[in-house]
Amino acid sequence: MTENLRQIALEIVVEVLEHGEYSNRLLNATLQKYQYLEKNKRSFLSRLTLGTIEHKIELDAYVDLYSNTPVRKMKPVIRNIMRISVYQMVYMDGIPVSAVCNEAVKLANAKGFRQLKGFVNGVLRNVARGLEAYGAEGLIMKTCEDKPFEEQLSLIYSMPQWIVEEWLEEFGKTQARAMLAAFLTEKATVIRTNLSKTTPEKLRATLESEGVTVEPVEELPYAFAIHGFDHLGGLKSFNDGLFYVQDISSMMVSEQLELSAGQQVLDVCAAPGGKSLHAATFVGDSGHVEARDVSYDKVSLIEENIARNQVTNVSAKVWDATVLDEDCIGKMDRVIADLPCSGLGVLSGKPEIKYRVTKEDVLSLAALQRQMLDVVCQYVKVGGRMAFSTCTINHFENEDNTMWFLENHPEFTLISREQMLPKPGLLDGFYIAVLERKEV
Repeated sequence: MTENLRQIALEIVVEVLEHGEYSNRLLNATLQKYQYLEKNKRSFLSRLTLGTIEHKIELDAYVDLYSNTPVRKMKPVIRNIMRISVYQMVYMDGIPVSAVCNEAVKLANAKGFRQLKGFVNGVLRNVARGLEAYGAEGLIMKTCEDKPFEEQLSLIYSMPQWIVEEWLEEFGKTQARAMLAAFLTEKATVIRTNLSKTTPEKLRATLESEGVTVEPVEELPYAFAIHGFDHLGGLKSFNDGLFYVQDISSMMVSEQLELSAGQQVLDVCAAPGGKSLHAATFVGDSGHVEARDVSYDKVSLIEENIARNQVTNVSAKVWDATVLDEDCIGKMDRVIADLPCSGLGVLSGKPEIKYRVTKEDVLSLAALQRQMLDVVCQYVKVGGRMAFSTCTINHFENEDNTMWFLENHPEFTLISREQMLPKPGLLDGFYIAVLERKEV
């Protein structure tokens, strides 16, 4: 493995953990830039980058055991060299400790910290000796000595303590631990068949002819988990719009809305368009889906997906969901309100979210959701339905806001609601409440 790959990983990790960038955006752009690399090298880069971000709290704890300078006081580049190096020692079998330490020293030198090479080498060698003496499990337990249970879980699963405390209180020890472990499990690529172009059976055969391993998903007959491909852009079936990458929990929005042919659907926070395109398969050519979002950049993502999937019954429009569109009042059979949220259900794909969101953010987002719900519910016609959904696991944003909405909008009744919890390797955490407008 080359030094260059580690340097690329380091640069992404620094941008994400120190400067607030998003891992999926940077990593996808980087993998596209280096598409010519062999698959195993791109896999190494992905795993090292995302793994380091996912396990940051745990990795910092190992370093703090053996460093006189706490991680939080190290220079940003140095602490992230430590993180990617310790991640390799703990989670990437087959890489000699000597190689990890030598490459870390080279990185420190290349980044202008020649004077800290000895410090980097010394700390990492000590961590390596600790791992050899105790093993990874023993060493993490050593960091947990005499700490409260909530802090122990925070260290073991690299989850901020306030989130651990919230989940323990709401779900109990067994379920909370299962959720924490699920977010550290590598997630499969889940796809939805484009039923307007092919059938699940034909799609499976097409993918297998392209060398892709296809596994059925028990929750939905038209969804699959796929493995063994080089990259999506290299699959003709993807470029032909035969399938869409979408989480199962996200697909459940259209399923639970009970869409049918000819309906008019408005998706108010639609980017990148997965739910809109899914809804379009149910309403058919006699129906229509209007996909909206707040900026031209977001709407352009929707338009790209409409074009790639060659869908003719979906249109995209820039519109702020907090602003009432009087022309739409009472005209929609279905409204999809997948609203901005803390994102605590999608940590397997965007692990940095957990380090950024705060309790204050949750309350602020819950207030924004209420503002949006007040507006967008007006688009639902009598007898029509609205799906209020989020990709988070938090009662303030989910159940509490559903009850608030019903109390403040007696013209609606609750049809169903569900808090989906993460399923290891397959399912995100997600919330859906379906509400119907009745005669008053």
